[in-house]
Amino acid sequence: MITALLVILLGIAALMAYSVLRIRWTPSVSPPLPVTAPEESGRLRAHVEELSVRIGPRSVLDYPNVEAARRYIVAALGALGYDPVLQTYEYRGKPFSNVIVTIPGTAKRDETVLVGAHYDTVDGTPGADDNASGVAVLLEICRLLKGFAPVRTLKMVFFVLEEPPVFRTEFMGSAVCAREAKAAGERISAMISLEMLGYYSEQKGGQAFPLPLMGLMFSTTPDFIAVVGNLDSKGLVRRIAESLKQGCDIPVETLAAPAFVPGVDFSDHRSFWKMGWPAVMITDTAFYRNPNYHGEGDTIATLDFDRMGRLLRGLSKTITDLCDA
Repeated sequence: MITALLVILLGIAALMAYSVLRIRWTPSVSPPLPVTAPEESGRLRAHVEELSVRIGPRSVLDYPNVEAARRYIVAALGALGYDPVLQTYEYRGKPFSNVIVTIPGTAKRDETVLVGAHYDTVDGTPGADDNASGVAVLLEICRLLKGFAPVRTLKMVFFVLEEPPVFRTEFMGSAVCAREAKAAGERISAMISLEMLGYYSEQKGGQAFPLPLMGLMFSTTPDFIAVVGNLDSKGLVRRIAESLKQGCDIPVETLAAPAFVPGVDFSDHRSFWKMGWPAVMITDTAFYRNPNYHGEGDTIATLDFDRMGRLLRGLSKTITDLCDA
C-alpha cells in the first residue's frame, strides 16, 4: 500500500516537473506594443514600471525596496482620495505592512468582499508579472471603484510577504490579515487573490497543466485567464467566471480542485481557506505558462498591457457583482 502511494506521488511530481521544465525551456514572449495604448493600459504600465524597474526586487531580503513599494502604493491610493490603513507586524526584527482600503457597505455592511494582491517578490527578480501585474490591476480597480457604494463592505488589500521563504508560514501578510479578520468576527463572503495577470501568448501548446489529460479539457493556448479554487469555493469560482465573461472578452477557464493539486493553493487565497472562507485565485497560471517565473527575466517587456486593461474592466464588474448580489 505504501509502495503504491509512493509510486503515485512520484508520478505526480514527475509530471509536474516535466510541465514546469517544458515551459522554462520555451522562449519568453514579448508582446508588440499597441500603436495607441488605451489610457487604462498606460496607467497599468506606469505602476508596473515603478515597481519592477525603478524599485526592482522586493523580497524579504530587500527591505528598503519592500518599503519603497509600500510607500508607492500608499501614495497612489492617497492621490485617488483614499486614506489607507497599514496593518503592521514584525518579522525578523523588522516591521512589514499590509495596505488596506475599506469601502463600508450599506444594507449588508457586516459582510465583506476582499480583493488582494501581494507586492513582494522572491529574491533576485524584478517581479513584473509576479506580482507587480496584480498590484497594478488592484490599484486601477481602486480608481474605477472610487465613489462606489457597495451593499457589502469591500476591502482591497495589498499584501506583504507572500513569497518564499515566508510562504506557508504565519508571517505571510495574508495570513496576518485573515487571522485578525477572524479574531475581529468579520464575515468574509468572498476573497479574490490577484496573482500574476500579465503574461499571455498565442502559441498553441504553450500552456502546461499540473495533471495529465488536462490538456484535453482546457485550452493549450495561453491566452486565457484562470479562476482557481478549492472544492469548498466551487460556487464562488462559478460566479466569478460568469461575471468575468460578461465584463471582458478574454477567455476564462475555471478549476475547482483539492488543494493537493499542484498550484491550486499557491497564493494568498490559501490563508483565507484556512479560516473557513470561500476564496479564489485569478491568475495567468504562473509557471504553467510563463518561463520567466521567479527569475531575472520576469520583466515589464514580457507583459501584455492591452489584455491587462481589458481584464481590469471585467474584474471591476466582478467585484461590484459580488458586493451587490
